[in-house]
Amino acid sequence: MGAHAEVQQEVIQEKIWTRDFILICLANFFIFFGFQMTLPTLPLFVKELGGSDQLIGIIVGIFTFSALVLRPYAGHALESKGRQFVYMTGLAIFVVSVGSFAFIGSIAILLIVRVLQGVGWGLSTTATGTIATDIIPASRRGEGFGYFGLSGNIALAFGPGLGLALVGKISFMSLFLICAAFGLVAFLLSSKVRYKKVEEIPEKAAAPRFDIFEKTAIQPSILVLFITFTFGGIATFLPLHAIERNVAGIEAYFLVYAAFLLISRTFAGKIYDKKGHLYVFLPGTIMILIAMILLAWLPSTFILLVAAGLYGFGFGTVQPALQAWAVEKAAGNRKGMANATFFSFFDLGIGLGAIIFGQIAFLFNYSTIYATGAGSILVSMLVYILLVIRARKQEVSH
Repeated sequence: MGAHAEVQQEVIQEKIWTRDFILICLANFFIFFGFQMTLPTLPLFVKELGGSDQLIGIIVGIFTFSALVLRPYAGHALESKGRQFVYMTGLAIFVVSVGSFAFIGSIAILLIVRVLQGVGWGLSTTATGTIATDIIPASRRGEGFGYFGLSGNIALAFGPGLGLALVGKISFMSLFLICAAFGLVAFLLSSKVRYKKVEEIPEKAAAPRFDIFEKTAIQPSILVLFITFTFGGIATFLPLHAIERNVAGIEAYFLVYAAFLLISRTFAGKIYDKKGHLYVFLPGTIMILIAMILLAWLPSTFILLVAAGLYGFGFGTVQPALQAWAVEKAAGNRKGMANATFFSFFDLGIGLGAIIFGQIAFLFNYSTIYATGAGSILVSMLVYILLVIRARKQEVSH
């Protein structure tokens, strides 16, 4: 009877879909939904205010850089102030800043508010990854992160398309207030989560120290930087690239992209848990590479949607594996810092991509953006192969 109870207890401990996991997934969905609606519409707003491609790149980039600067502080605060304080503060700042877009009439003020939005985003997304790490059983972390990522992916499936559809029918003021309302729903849901208290964090005897990054998370974080570098080109300039090429279906692009993300996340995390990153990274990056080449070419809506499927499947395969890899070797009291490191590099890739691609669009054309993105994916593959070779040599020497 005792042995049966022990087995039953183990099954309960290994459960992923708990009340708190569902709540954090829902909160993540709503904040991402509000964010994704602004992603393709903000460049159009900047154009309406009289901004150039260079300014679009800077406005997108400054958001990610302000989030980047905040992440190490967020990682430290997660271990010293607690998960709830950091998460809900970040959500509140995000809601206020996005709501403020509705009342902005100049690019200078937009730049300032984008910095504030980046602060909220940096705090909230660093926190939510760590909260998910607390909730998901360690033995099912790759699978759990795959499911957790679905919440953001479903938002991605409908957010950009809805934003673009509404832009032609309602004012930018109404659009941004709707986006802020979704963030407010996330804030209310997050208040119902039962968070791990500061004193419950494992290895608390070792006081949380402040530094810029968690060393055990550096390798997967460098890899994600080269991959998210391509995001700046897709999210910021793809609607403009499609218009220039006279290719319809940009709303469908985001829908197809997210659908294939959903499909890949249902099994890619399980493969990582059972076999490791070797079985997911290279297949995933090959698909992203092909997608970038197709976007550089972009002759038709069909090719646009094929690229969407490949990019979505590839990224959905790679991202949860890299995030699980980033946190798995970190000490219990360094999980927050590991997540902060991962998302810092994630943001750095997007920010660099947006700013560099803005310059490329100004100097060359939109097509060159995606050719450059393909080069970045090739670099990530080469770096990964070198890391694997080095790890194997170290195993042999030991």
